[in-house]
Amino acid sequence: MAASTPPTTTLLILGAGGDLTHRLLLPGIATLLMAERDRTLRIVGSDRVDMTAADWRARIKESFATVKAPATVTRTGSRDTAYIKADILDPNSLQDLISSCGDGPLVIFFALPPSVTMKCCELLQKIHLPHETRLALEKPFGTDFASARKFNDLLARVVPEDSIYRIDHFLGVNTVLNLIGLRFANRLFQPMWSNEHIEKVEVLYDEALALEGRAGYYDTAGALRDMIQSHLIQVLALFAMESIATLDARELQDQKAQVMRAMRLWNGDPVTASRRARYTKGTSDGRRIPDYIKEPGVDASRLTETLAEITVEVANNRWAGVPFTMRSGKALGEVRKMIVVTFKDVAHLPHGFAGPSGSDTLVIGLKPGTVSLTLTMNAEGDPLDLEQKTLEAVLAPPRMQAYGEVLGQILDGSQLLTVRGDSAEECWRIVEPVLKAWAADKVPMETYAAGSRGPRNWATSREHV
Repeated sequence: MAASTPPTTTLLILGAGGDLTHRLLLPGIATLLMAERDRTLRIVGSDRVDMTAADWRARIKESFATVKAPATVTRTGSRDTAYIKADILDPNSLQDLISSCGDGPLVIFFALPPSVTMKCCELLQKIHLPHETRLALEKPFGTDFASARKFNDLLARVVPEDSIYRIDHFLGVNTVLNLIGLRFANRLFQPMWSNEHIEKVEVLYDEALALEGRAGYYDTAGALRDMIQSHLIQVLALFAMESIATLDARELQDQKAQVMRAMRLWNGDPVTASRRARYTKGTSDGRRIPDYIKEPGVDASRLTETLAEITVEVANNRWAGVPFTMRSGKALGEVRKMIVVTFKDVAHLPHGFAGPSGSDTLVIGLKPGTVSLTLTMNAEGDPLDLEQKTLEAVLAPPRMQAYGEVLGQILDGSQLLTVRGDSAEECWRIVEPVLKAWAADKVPMETYAAGSRGPRNWATSREHV
């Protein structure tokens, strides 16, 4: 007897008329369908704006074209698609919309502001949903620890936790996924991955891009919330977690959560463990960039930072005493998207060697994907002279965009690349003391010229990379 064909999953995109859908979500779907040609998917878009069926198909075609999707893939994405105008904050309109998607597996993707998403979820508690319904939610997950917990309580009244997918597209970046392989598939690194051999770890995400017209979101968030709270803590957790027995979603989530629960601000002091700065006018890549406070839509009274740095300790047996620094900023002169691991010096260097001044380092590039290992060895010429040589590997390009990887996991019912509810709360717990110290103006707002490396006194081991 032939096996029955599994039902097609419907992806319902709320906020289908917005920029997120056009610029990231639909192109991500296209790369997923390009990589997995046998995947079946029905796309349904919904928004409050008027859009004909032809307009919606043209929107899909235009978005797919941005990633050079072949005609066959565009036809697959457009097959049986639909656009339904709806007011999702009206109970009857929302029920009609959900009912129109049928009784098969349903993924509801909220490409909406968080406040609208929460109001919609309040209504979803009271309407009939298909048996297999999953919720896919964009960051931020709350604005602080209390609101994150409130949001999680609300979601749990709609569907079980294993049907909630909090999206961090960073976890779908190819090089972040490769971090798991680098950690656990290399005998060379496994015994070195502890406070016995590692001096410090830095997770850097320095961008050349300035505000680029995103004041509406960024000026109320800032670098700490936008990047460190949302993304870099997740990356650090993957770096520092204990070994996993299998690539099982629950096991991976458990190990990440264990690391986050052990994270504490360095010395328990948000004032000395954090720094913030804001760019002033300057030039980057030949572009003139104005003072941040003069960017359109910016409210100078908010004191929003464009460069943030915090240092934490993972207070467990493996990592006690190792500073983990997370830093991210905009309008910087050097793009640095990487994890820098600085190893401790040897306990004793035999007398007679003339050694280099730098430490051995491992650099894991997040964008582009590279791994480089800098080691101390004999120099050319005098065998008693030492120098550092770098071994570098360029990783294979990703098979699809990060959103494609994450969506593929959601459509398959896997939470491997999502953020679990307790982890979303822990991220806020970690940064909340810093946010309070900044709000009380206990940490000075420093400045740096756009196009520079940041404030002069913010030295990191970037000189090694």
